[in-house]
Amino acid sequence: MAKILINHLYKRYAKDKPPVVKDFHLEIQDKEFLVFVGPSGCGKSTTLRMIAGLEDISEGEIYIGDTLVNDLPPKDRDIAMVFQNYALYPNMSVYENIAFGLRLRKLPKHEIDLAVKRASRVLEIEQYLERKPRELSGGQRQRVALGRAIVRNPQVFLMDEPLSNLDAKLRVQMRTEIISLHKKLGVTMIYVTHDQIEAMTMGDRIVVMKDGVIQQVDTPETIYTLPNNTFVASFIGSPPMNFIEGRIQEGAGGKLEFHTPRFALEVPEGKTQALTKNKQVNRTVILGIRPENVSLESLVFQAFPKAIVPGVFKLDELMGADRFLHLDIGKDKALVARVNPRYRFNEDDKVEVALDMSKALFFHHETGERLLD
Repeated sequence: MAKILINHLYKRYAKDKPPVVKDFHLEIQDKEFLVFVGPSGCGKSTTLRMIAGLEDISEGEIYIGDTLVNDLPPKDRDIAMVFQNYALYPNMSVYENIAFGLRLRKLPKHEIDLAVKRASRVLEIEQYLERKPRELSGGQRQRVALGRAIVRNPQVFLMDEPLSNLDAKLRVQMRTEIISLHKKLGVTMIYVTHDQIEAMTMGDRIVVMKDGVIQQVDTPETIYTLPNNTFVASFIGSPPMNFIEGRIQEGAGGKLEFHTPRFALEVPEGKTQALTKNKQVNRTVILGIRPENVSLESLVFQAFPKAIVPGVFKLDELMGADRFLHLDIGKDKALVARVNPRYRFNEDDKVEVALDMSKALFFHHETGERLLD
């Protein structure tokens, strides 16, 4: 197995246009499951293809293990790639599809047979070895594509949106199977997706990208609770983080308060340092808070008496164990609260919610960067 070093990587398609990948610098640990996530066109698949050798590198270096692979062809990089469209040969059986790469390497027939049967056992597709791809479901085809990668016993697995063609239920099942496969094989995996739920549930670490630039690299929990900027905060999480624009002012007793035209919230002592250190007193900032930290519970109102926001109920979304309330809090600004499904309101009902200000984050108004202590 191997770690990967991506050293200040750039990808340009034309000199007169900005790079589609810009100064991408990252070290991926041996046996790590790393996920690249971001919106379409952010450069995540292009980066993966440069690691695979399917795209030329404009600038920078890629090491797999101790080997500089910039000029190595894909077949010499000891990697295996799984694509979105499976890339199976329709005229070959499942057995032949899995064995194809090994036959190209001219391995002995008994070694090929052993490798194919071992991979098919791991993926539970032994009963399909004589079938053609057209006779398989989407999930079964994806297992065959994974099997073709496994038999090569590569140092690194690269997966480019492998589940995007599957229905929602099957995606959940295949996510679990890929996580289990990673644990069984103990290999380095890099997984590309635009689906933040896939990223959060699968990765040891997540790389969030936007416009070819890394926005944040960290564990799923840290990225969710401490996003670097408003882009990461809005992209990771469903529903996304709430953002409220307001001004930081000194209140009674010298305590800081967050003011909007309709309400004022007391800033907890634990949050004042970041605001004062970054000289945000008497300036406009962005307050960010997750829907689960917006409450209708009376006990929360008692705990946070100076963190009450008045709103007008507009709509809700029932999600089984949760209900998401959408409130108008003024100037067409919406606030989403994640509440117990027993709560029901009529359109335009007045509703007050309490914010757990200890969980609130503050972001710079112009740059969107989180204000750090």
